[in-house]
Amino acid sequence: MTHPLSLAFLTIFDADPVSAVRIAAATGYQMVGLRILPAAPGTEPDYPLLDDDRVLAEVRAALADTGVKVGDVEIVRLKPQNDWDLLARFCARCEALDARHILVAGDDADTGRLTESFARFCDIARPHGLTADLEFMPWTAVPDLAAAQTIVQAAGRSNGGVLVDALHFDRSGSTLEQVAALPAQMMHYVQLCDGAVPFERDDASLIRVARGERLFPGQGGIDLVGLVRAVPPGVTISVEVPHRPLAEKLDATGRAAMAHAATMAILRAAGRA
Repeated sequence: MTHPLSLAFLTIFDADPVSAVRIAAATGYQMVGLRILPAAPGTEPDYPLLDDDRVLAEVRAALADTGVKVGDVEIVRLKPQNDWDLLARFCARCEALDARHILVAGDDADTGRLTESFARFCDIARPHGLTADLEFMPWTAVPDLAAAQTIVQAAGRSNGGVLVDALHFDRSGSTLEQVAALPAQMMHYVQLCDGAVPFERDDASLIRVARGERLFPGQGGIDLVGLVRAVPPGVTISVEVPHRPLAEKLDATGRAAMAHAATMAILRAAGRA
């Protein structure tokens, strides 16, 4: 396969980490994404992988049993002040999972300080064999691809990368030309989903769709074939399709299988299957 596929945490947000590994294996993915730190502290339950050695051992056993690898681990939100000891502990846990990439979000409007924080986090992640991948999102301090690339380049760390998410790519007004021009060493993995076009542009609507109303690849209006063709061959594709209304009707395995089939159809159309 030209692009290894990873089953993103949000696609099967209702599955525990051991089940997520086994669902990924059962539905054809080579990798799985896991969450250890919350995206919205205070509104999510704690994720036991950070501190519970029993859960860590169970996940490691499931990985060994299935051959599935951990692609990315979520989520580091860089703010004006950060708990660097917690982030160091987080990276050690990621290494224990033999993970490859860390999803990073920028929540600091001071670009200079955010760049310094990103560089510092890259330095923490590197000894653990991890990349730090800055995801641009229209409602954050890193609203588009150009902003993310500027920060990553200014940080100047070899394990720093830009994370292109298909939904945010489309909503931010970033272009296929920008994706194609992104240095290959700066693109460690990408996230694929679809979304309705046209779309509501206020922040609340963008966040609602991003966290729970995405569409399977091919069901919306985003140029996913063009996006895949703009990505270097061999880059891992994380299939991120959270759809909370569908989750009330279809179990995690069913949703993972649908997401896999839809993604493979896009890869075939792009000549990348």
